[in-house]
Amino acid sequence: MKRKIASLFAGIGGIDLGFEHAGAESIWANEIDKYCAITFTANHPKTKLIVDDICNIKGKDIPQIDILTGGFPCQPFSIAGYRKGFEDDRGNMFFQIMRIIDEMGKNNNKPRIIFLENVKNLKTHDNGNTFKVIKEMLEKSGYYVTEKVLNTCEYGDIPQNRERIFIIGFLKKKDFNNFSWNNIPKIKLENKINRVVNWDSDEDKKYQYGPEKKCYLLLKENITEKNTIYQYRRVYVRANKAGVCPTLTANMGMGGHNVPLILTNHDIIRKLTPRECLLLQGFPKDFIIPEELCDSRIYKQAGNAVSVGVIERVAKEILNAMED
Repeated sequence: MKRKIASLFAGIGGIDLGFEHAGAESIWANEIDKYCAITFTANHPKTKLIVDDICNIKGKDIPQIDILTGGFPCQPFSIAGYRKGFEDDRGNMFFQIMRIIDEMGKNNNKPRIIFLENVKNLKTHDNGNTFKVIKEMLEKSGYYVTEKVLNTCEYGDIPQNRERIFIIGFLKKKDFNNFSWNNIPKIKLENKINRVVNWDSDEDKKYQYGPEKKCYLLLKENITEKNTIYQYRRVYVRANKAGVCPTLTANMGMGGHNVPLILTNHDIIRKLTPRECLLLQGFPKDFIIPEELCDSRIYKQAGNAVSVGVIERVAKEILNAMED
């Protein structure tokens, strides 16, 4: 029998997809963003998706499950954000997760596993006090907690530098004892960027940077190597010398020049396409990009997503730990 999962802050379903690849079944999800919901539904038609504010979700709304997941908002804890933590309304979303868990417990549906994902800075935010509160609240609710920061390019065979913290709560001591991060070792990166990014393709002109762009001379002077992904930040251009893509962010969907850039084999400077960004998050080639959504929506969704390959590896170890 497949373990059943429900997802809070489901986004476009990266966590669901990772758990499904590991052998679980996604049966219920919640997401407030109507555009993410379009992408989620297109790729998870069998999962019941509730499009609503999590503050309106009650524990009784969630069916019988084994695992509750949540990639709760990371901007309050991120270097890219203001790092306000719990002072930010989005940071308070963790307390909504705990409220729902407690309500589920009153309905005899307390999740056997809690799986949370966030930026690595959550661990050190406010000198570690933020994470201390999170861990203590999970433990007070009856969970044995373990956590680890994993980098996508080291643990997911995906060529992106993306460090995230994974927090797992086990309701059963047996499951906690069976689980080991040592069973999820670093792996050699076989899926190089030249397998994900097509340097032979110049793509549509809307992705290209030509002489008409104000920043073109700066880009042309600095973007000189093939098989390298670059970042443009107003007054400088930086190449990723490690042979991977820099961390993809939601800001890619905010306009400007936030999408990473490459130099094609035809000496055309262009930004990565939405499809390439999704591939750099480990989404499969047949992942559906809804035609009604503009590029900016997909860029934002890709930047906010999780790395599917990393989720799958952690999910497999969780499912193994649950075996009697």
